Amino acid sequence: MERIWLKSYPPGVPAEIDPSAYPSLVAIFEESFKAHRGKKAFICMGASITFDELDRSSQALGAWLQSKGLKRGARVAIKMPNVLQYPIALLAILRAGYTVVNVNPLYTPRELEFQLKDSGAEAIIVLENFAHTLAHVVARTSVKHVVVASMGDLLGLVKGAIVNYVVRHGKKMVPPFSLPGSYRFKEVIAAGRGMTLDRPTLGPDDIAFLQYTGGTTGVSKGATLSHRNVVANTMQAYAWLQPALMREPRVEQLFMVAALPLSHIFALTACALIGVRLGGVCLLIPNPRDIPNLIKELSKYKVNFFPAVNTLFNALLNHPDFGKIDWSMLKSAIGGGMAVQRSVAERWLAATGKPIIEAYGLSETSPGLTANRCDIAEWTGGIGYPFPSTDIVILDVDDKEVPLGEAGEICAKGPQVMVGYWNRPDETAKVMTKDGFFRTGDIGIMEPSGMVRIVDRKKDMISVSGFKVFPNEVEDVAMMQGAIVECAAVGVPDPHSGEAVKLFAVSKSPDLTDVELRSFMHGKLAAYKMPKYIEFRHELPKTNVGKILRRALRDNP
Repeated sequence: MERIWLKSYPPGVPAEIDPSAYPSLVAIFEESFKAHRGKKAFICMGASITFDELDRSSQALGAWLQSKGLKRGARVAIKMPNVLQYPIALLAILRAGYTVVNVNPLYTPRELEFQLKDSGAEAIIVLENFAHTLAHVVARTSVKHVVVASMGDLLGLVKGAIVNYVVRHGKKMVPPFSLPGSYRFKEVIAAGRGMTLDRPTLGPDDIAFLQYTGGTTGVSKGATLSHRNVVANTMQAYAWLQPALMREPRVEQLFMVAALPLSHIFALTACALIGVRLGGVCLLIPNPRDIPNLIKELSKYKVNFFPAVNTLFNALLNHPDFGKIDWSMLKSAIGGGMAVQRSVAERWLAATGKPIIEAYGLSETSPGLTANRCDIAEWTGGIGYPFPSTDIVILDVDDKEVPLGEAGEICAKGPQVMVGYWNRPDETAKVMTKDGFFRTGDIGIMEPSGMVRIVDRKKDMISVSGFKVFPNEVEDVAMMQGAIVECAAVGVPDPHSGEAVKLFAVSKSPDLTDVELRSFMHGKLAAYKMPKYIEFRHELPKTNVGKILRRALRDNP
C-alpha cells in the first residue's frame, strides 16, 4: 500500500523508527538514569524525586518483590493515583522482570476482583485510600503480597506526617481496612536497599503491561503489550514530537504535566514513559477533578507539554483563575482519550496562543496510532497522520479498502499493535483481519493528504471524560436489581464530561423509581460508569431478530 501521508510529514520526522534499538523499556530507563542522574524526574505536592532516586528506589522495590519468590513474568498490579510512589512501582515491576497490571483506583470491589482474577496478579501495590476495596476481594484472588502506600510517604518527614494526618483524620479519605500480612511501602523500600536486584535479560517479546480495556467487543479484556510494543510507541511519539521540541524557546529540561491518571494508557505513555525517555520532569496531579488545586499547582511552573482530554481543557478554561497560569513556554498541548470539541479547541488557542494537537489511539495500540503535526497553527478537527512505521487502511464490511474520502472502519498495523488479548484468542481473532490489521471499531475517512478523520463510532462504547464505559456492564448491573425486564445504556452529550451514561429500562414494577434503581447500582460500578440519566419506557426499539437498537435510543433519546 502507498503511504500517502508521508508527503504531509513535517521536516525531521522519519518515515520509520527502529523498535529494536532498545531490547526493552528497561534499557530506555537505564540510559536515562545515566544521562540525567542529578535532574528531577517527578514532582508531586511540592516534593520531588531525581532520576538517581528513581533508579535506587525502583531497584530496591524490584529486589524486594524478587525476594518474595515471584517468577519472571509474574503479574503485579498497581492501584494508585498519580503520586510519587507510582513511577517507582512501575519501574520496579518492569526492572524485576514482571508484568504491570494497571488498575483504575476508582474501581469497585466487583471490578477489582474481576481484573485481579483475570490477570492472575500475585502482588499489588495500593495507596491506602483504596485499600478497603482490595480488602473486600483479596482472599478470592491469586494475590499473595500486598504493599500499602500512604499519601505522605515520600513528602519528607514533617510534611509527610501532616499530609497523612489530614488525609486520614481531617478529610477522612482512608476508609478503615484490614489486610493482614500486608507491608508498608516505606518499609519495603528500606528492606530492599539491603538486597540486590537480579537483573533479568529482557527481550522485545517479554510482556510489559496488561492494559485492561473493553476493546471493540464489549467485555473487559487485558490488552497484552510487549516491551517491543511500548518501546516502539515511545520512539514513535518521540520522533513525532521533534518539531515541537526543537521550537523556540529552547528549554534545558522539558516540563510535563501528568494530570490524567497514569493507570490510563494515554498518560502512561505520553507522560511517564516519554518523560523518562526525554529526561524531562513530570508534575504528578493526584486529583485532576479538583480544578482549583490543579490551577494552583500549574501556576507554580512554566509548562512545556500538557496532555489532556477535552473535558479537562474545558474545565480549566471555564475556571475564573485560568488566567493565572503562565502558558508562555507551552510547546504542545496534546488532546487524546476522546474527541476534542471545536469550541474548546478555539477557546484554548485564543487563551494560550497554542493549538490543541489532537492524537488518536487505543489501549491495544500502546496507544498512539495517529497525530496532527506539532507545528500546526490551529486545531484541524482530524486525528492527524499515521505515526512512523504505522500503516492505516480504511476498510468496508468485506475488509476491502475503500477509496479516499469514503467512510469505513479504521484499521492499523504497526509495531505498537498489541500481541493480543490476555488468554482470549477468540476475542483477539475478532479484532484482527486476515492480513494482520487491527480493527479499531471506529469509522473514519482518509483524505488525499493522508489526514484521517473519525466520522462515527462502530462500537457502542461510551466515553466519559476519556474513560471507556461498556454498555453491557452497566446493563448487567441494572438487570441484577430484579425488576428490570430489559435495558440499554447509551452515551448522550454532556457539557462537562463529553458524554454521560443514560439508561433506558423496562420495569415489571410500576413503582420502581430512577432513584431506587440508581441506589441499587451504587457501589457496583465506578462513579463515572453510573447512569446520569435513567428513563423508564414500556418497550425498547429492536431489530427483527429481537436485538435492542442502542443507536435508535442514542439518536432519539
